[in-house]
Amino acid sequence: MSRIENQFTVHFWGVRGSIPCPGPHTVRYGGNTPCVEMRVGGRRLIFDGGTGLHVLGQSLLPNMPIEAHVFFTHSHWDHMQGFPFFSPGFVKGNTFHIYGAIAPDGSTIEQRLNDQMLHPNFPVPLQIMQANLDFYDVISGRPIHIHDIIIETAPLNHPGEAVGYRVNWRGGAVAYITDTEHYSDRLDENALRLARNADILIYDCTYTDEEYNSPIQPKIGWGHSTWQEGVKIARSANVKTLVIFHHDPSHDDEFLDRVGQEAAQKFPSAIMAREGMVVQVPVPVPLSESFPIRKFSTYRLQSEQL
Repeated sequence: MSRIENQFTVHFWGVRGSIPCPGPHTVRYGGNTPCVEMRVGGRRLIFDGGTGLHVLGQSLLPNMPIEAHVFFTHSHWDHMQGFPFFSPGFVKGNTFHIYGAIAPDGSTIEQRLNDQMLHPNFPVPLQIMQANLDFYDVISGRPIHIHDIIIETAPLNHPGEAVGYRVNWRGGAVAYITDTEHYSDRLDENALRLARNADILIYDCTYTDEEYNSPIQPKIGWGHSTWQEGVKIARSANVKTLVIFHHDPSHDDEFLDRVGQEAAQKFPSAIMAREGMVVQVPVPVPLSESFPIRKFSTYRLQSEQL
């Protein structure tokens, strides 16, 4: 078994919420909307298809044919607007298994991806994609098994509904919890269950508490949480590393620098999601492997540029 088949890594291609916001003031953290790739035991899992999916797609072109599993939390524009520009989807020989929950109106993820590519919204239909696209309905609360990878699911508190995911593989775990709004009187039980003892929690930290409760323009009911609530979830769930994610488009690099500093004071292993960041999840190495075995008694984090 190769080293790649023994690795569990998380790659951030889009970390911004709501709308893309490229420009000189968002260079360091990035302006693309959500797309997170996990490479788990040689398999490729992709979470959400915001504009970051286009960047990921361009990086995959030299490595075709590609097979990947694509999981959508929901179908708001910022989480699916990159799909029509996902170049590998137009190439015959590639295979993508696409997962999403049925919406409150009864539409499937296939229908919603199809609808966004119809006239007058887009020049070519979904059917022009030449890759093999297999669609699956996600039922929140039911796990998804992909070989030896177990993906847990749970409903999130978001207008129009959303699904949170937890990826489990060989003792390592990553929770992907966005978009969701915290409750004022308690911690979200679904978020806590997905995040329990996770090596990495990627959490919707769109706002600060001050913005969320602003007397001028409160964000209550908008479907997003704060970094302070993310810290509460991380502490209660015994999370090793909290990744602050889904940055508000109005938050420039300097603002996010301050958030990162304040969050690290409250939760020392909190880090800010950045485009191009790679985080490695420590997993035990099988005794049969020929390279040296390392014991992971404490969490170790590696970040690097793609």
